[in-house]
Amino acid sequence: MTKDYYSVLGVDRKATQDDIKKAFRKLAHKYHPDKGGTDEARFKEITEAYAVLGDDKKRREYDTYGQAFAGGSAGAPQGGQGFGGFDFSQFQQGFGQEGMEFDFGDIFGDMFGGARSARTQSPRGRDISIDLEIPFKDAVFGTKRSVLIAKVSRCDLCSGTGAKPGTELETCAACAGRGRIHETRNSILGQFSSVRICTVCLGSGKIPKEKCPQCKGQGVHRKEEEIKVAIPSGIDNGEMIRLPQQGEAVKAGVAGDLYVKIHVKPHPVFRREGRNLNMDLRVKLTDALLGTTASIETLEGKMLEVKIPPMKRAEELLRVRGKGIPEGVSRGDLIIRLETILPQKFSGKAKKAIEDLKNEGL
Repeated sequence: MTKDYYSVLGVDRKATQDDIKKAFRKLAHKYHPDKGGTDEARFKEITEAYAVLGDDKKRREYDTYGQAFAGGSAGAPQGGQGFGGFDFSQFQQGFGQEGMEFDFGDIFGDMFGGARSARTQSPRGRDISIDLEIPFKDAVFGTKRSVLIAKVSRCDLCSGTGAKPGTELETCAACAGRGRIHETRNSILGQFSSVRICTVCLGSGKIPKEKCPQCKGQGVHRKEEEIKVAIPSGIDNGEMIRLPQQGEAVKAGVAGDLYVKIHVKPHPVFRREGRNLNMDLRVKLTDALLGTTASIETLEGKMLEVKIPPMKRAEELLRVRGKGIPEGVSRGDLIIRLETILPQKFSGKAKKAIEDLKNEGL
């Protein structure tokens, strides 16, 4: 009985190569024995269909002549190692034929290659995170802080080797000094090899003849360590600083990272808005009408003389350029919200003066 390869993959006859590849990938994941599939015949069928439809030349022949074409499953296999007339040696050769787009590593990469790649990577220590509260001024201008953290660190006594000082290291018998263990497993597609890190020497290829008394041969142990944190100017509340390889250590591998989350204490006077600093300044009614000069203490601790022109409204904004948040070689601005203070009581003299202003139309 002639098979309809398009029906096998569940695609239309006008399907693109991408559509065919996606359909095969989905079905291969579902029916592959190593992924929990139990229908081996079904997996053979969809693999056979993709071997034809995934090759532009074979697909044209199949569309023209049907299944009984040169290289089709109805033809006798030439030294084939597969099933249903399909030669699986093509998989191992990458299909080498001109126009063939089937990439075995791409299709099954997450089944075999992806896992193999993950296992052969060098060990990496755990990332850790801490919270750090700093004053508003330090967030604006930047600072340096030292923090004491209890974490897994490299052993100082043995310098991370795990060996007692003065003793030698010997070759790991489990991996023959390679630090990696090669494993081979059988599949209906043939043998697949994978590599994992040796659990005895943790990838170093060496083990101590005598273990370090401080870390018990692990090369790392938990201890308190002082770490310096450089806080950049202009950092905002909630931002994170990453310190590479300042996290937890691991033998024969790379230490994890340390993440420091910054919490900025509120300031009694200043507020941040982007690159600008905002503040409120209350002025007397007479100063609001006639203008004045006010002295403001900046974050640097210096006194800043600010000229306040006669106000036209009860509330106005005054901008002082270059007194805000530093950013590179420039700085934002200081925005002062001027608020007129209205007196609660008037003396007789003050009341008369206000009545005179009223007569003037003010």
